[in-house]
Amino acid sequence: MTATAEQFTTTMGEASQAGDVVLDVDDLSIAFPTEEGLVRAVSNLTYQARLGRTLAIVGESGSGKSVSSMAVLGLHNPKRTQITGSIKLDGQELVGASQATFQKLRSTTAAMVFQDPQSSLHPFHKVGRQIAEAYRAHHSVSKAVAQKRAVEMLDLVGIPTPARRALQFPHEFSGGMRQRAMIALGLVNDPKLLIADEPTTALDVTVQAQILDLINDMQKEFGSAVILITHDLAVVAETADDILVMYAGRGVEKGDAKEVLSQPSHPYTHGLLQSIPSASDDATAELKAIRGAPPSLLNLPSGCSFHPRCDFQKLVGAACIDTLPEWRPTPGLTGRELRCHLEDPVATLQNDEGAK
Repeated sequence: MTATAEQFTTTMGEASQAGDVVLDVDDLSIAFPTEEGLVRAVSNLTYQARLGRTLAIVGESGSGKSVSSMAVLGLHNPKRTQITGSIKLDGQELVGASQATFQKLRSTTAAMVFQDPQSSLHPFHKVGRQIAEAYRAHHSVSKAVAQKRAVEMLDLVGIPTPARRALQFPHEFSGGMRQRAMIALGLVNDPKLLIADEPTTALDVTVQAQILDLINDMQKEFGSAVILITHDLAVVAETADDILVMYAGRGVEKGDAKEVLSQPSHPYTHGLLQSIPSASDDATAELKAIRGAPPSLLNLPSGCSFHPRCDFQKLVGAACIDTLPEWRPTPGLTGRELRCHLEDPVATLQNDEGAK
């Protein structure tokens, strides 16, 4: 462990311990007024992120994963966004907070690694300078000290010859190296929370694995909480401790990642897992996809938003159509929660799988 990481770990340990809640999202709703109507991007979302653990937020495109995480950093235009509920970051309420508050918290308490480092890094400034400026924004140090810190961070994330690379522009980096540089930029101020939004998009399989391993290593070294936004369940299985499954802006299932992936209790999670091809399957067999398409966020279905696509709605009847299911403990499973009207969802899904 580097001296910098040791210093941070000691400092953080004085105020908080591994497992402490650093992000507490409660009943969060986010909507965008448009000419066509109100786009309900996130509805009644509740989850927590804990120090030393990785929370994976998964779901199809448009499920609200990125929108909810951007709200944590105040990245939505407050004049064009309706946000209700609660977002507490390290105990501080952020719903309704000023931009000055967000500017103070960004990078120091929470940071985000975006899925496209090519557009996230400024093309006209050297990589080291961008990292150094992020450090100087929150520390009263000279340019030389900040540049040294930037080189240290590039070295920490595994970029070879970091002093030379710090003097290069983003276009001189490969895709994997740009993503490593973004992680260095995110961690330069030792945040307690790192949000990684599809961090392996457009990278080849080998580089994807390296980036995920790097995020895991950095989490262990700095003791931070990580939120991993992804649609790749294979990534979740290898990386995450906890999982939140989202559909049409709502959370539908959450719990221990490995337990959810091995024994899903919500029909949507079950459908996602059933749609993943296996190397051992018959190559000529058709993939089992979830029928239909996600609903429009301008006009969400009544009741459970998933009911038009759910193969099990007929087992419940009108309740799926008329009544939104509330969060409840998953019957028979400790530490698991879901939104579903099925009386015994685990047994129902297992019977369905066994019948195939």
